[in-house]
Amino acid sequence: MTRVVVIGAGPAGLAAAEQALRAGAEVAVLDQADAPGGQYHRTQAGARHGFEALLSRCEWWPESTVWALDGRRVHVLRGPADGTGRRRHVLEPDALVLATGAHDRVLPFPGWQLPGVFTAGAAQALAKGEWVAAGRRVLVAGAGPFLLPVAESLLDVGAEVLAVLEANPASTVLKGWSWRAAAHVGKTGELVRYAGTLARHRVPYRMGRAVVEARGDDRVREVVTARVRADWSVVPGTERTYAVDAVCVGHGFVPQPELAVAAGCALDGGFVRVDGDQRTSVPGVFAAGEITGIGGAVTAAAEGAVAGCVAAGGRPAPALLRTRDRARAFAGRLAAAHPIGAAWPGWLRADTIVCRCEETTYGDLKNAAAGPAAPGPHALKLGTRAGLGPCQGRMCGPAVADLCGGAERHHRPIAQPIRLGELADPKETDA
Repeated sequence: MTRVVVIGAGPAGLAAAEQALRAGAEVAVLDQADAPGGQYHRTQAGARHGFEALLSRCEWWPESTVWALDGRRVHVLRGPADGTGRRRHVLEPDALVLATGAHDRVLPFPGWQLPGVFTAGAAQALAKGEWVAAGRRVLVAGAGPFLLPVAESLLDVGAEVLAVLEANPASTVLKGWSWRAAAHVGKTGELVRYAGTLARHRVPYRMGRAVVEARGDDRVREVVTARVRADWSVVPGTERTYAVDAVCVGHGFVPQPELAVAAGCALDGGFVRVDGDQRTSVPGVFAAGEITGIGGAVTAAAEGAVAGCVAAGGRPAPALLRTRDRARAFAGRLAAAHPIGAAWPGWLRADTIVCRCEETTYGDLKNAAAGPAAPGPHALKLGTRAGLGPCQGRMCGPAVADLCGGAERHHRPIAQPIRLGELADPKETDA
């Protein structure tokens, strides 16, 4: 019997597990969280309950951190991430499906390090998971359709949402959007609901405006917004100030390909390169979901279903491939409707912190780049420490890559944080 290990229990990973089981494989599903569903389903108790039947047919490993990959040899620490008694295991499956997902992308701007400046995902997690509003008067801004469910979640917990600001102008958004494509993947109803929610609460939705500065002493007190052109350069004289106690900013998502890089998978523009069967460049290793391209839960699940089926030795049905391809096409339209404007660095000042962990400023990066040695992107990061702090570039990495040039990830033998004592402990259980 084929043994398949799925890393990640979000929409892509769960769909992969289901299809691999249908194809007759023995399946183990690993996730760092204590419950299945990933970022998309984690606050939906009913949805998580629906996964119990699926996981009862698998080996389900919650609170499991994959800290290293050696080919298809999977090194795992089981136990709470902040616990001291985690146990080391090693798995050697016949096939490996990587479904590690993505996290918020936030572009720096003056004051973004102030308390009260949240990523859009963090604000939604607080609202849906803890029933806590990020603030009483909140501005939601950035780019992409994810801003809409974030605003809805904040309204549900009693926050006053002052506005939702999409940085891309209407011409860009409408050129990329297609209601027919949205209908193909079941998104029309969601869009209508979000629009109705904003209308009921009289929350304006404005395109072509962005947050360009946050101000405050001990925390954010006000934010400055401005009208921006299609390339996101600021139109002088269009600044407007909002009094807030929180601002939620997100500019889409970036993948988490650390394990794919550790496995030796080739990347393409920061995403894992896959073929039509979701195979990576490494034999026996498959990838699905946001690490292959940001497309949302529907696309992730469709890719995961194909990956799980092929990983187990099956052949996906033509209908399954068509569903995946339609979802990918819609994801491509979303990317075209909500791009990142190339002129966003114009928001920055010399003293703007770019890397919060190391407190590296935009001026530090510019001065290093202008030096006589003319270092490359990697040397520039080493010299300024940008992206090398505790978060290992998870927050600032895309912005630093934009400013320094280059987007490829470097292989780290240890892909996730591990204590020195855990690393030194020779006890490792085969499972």
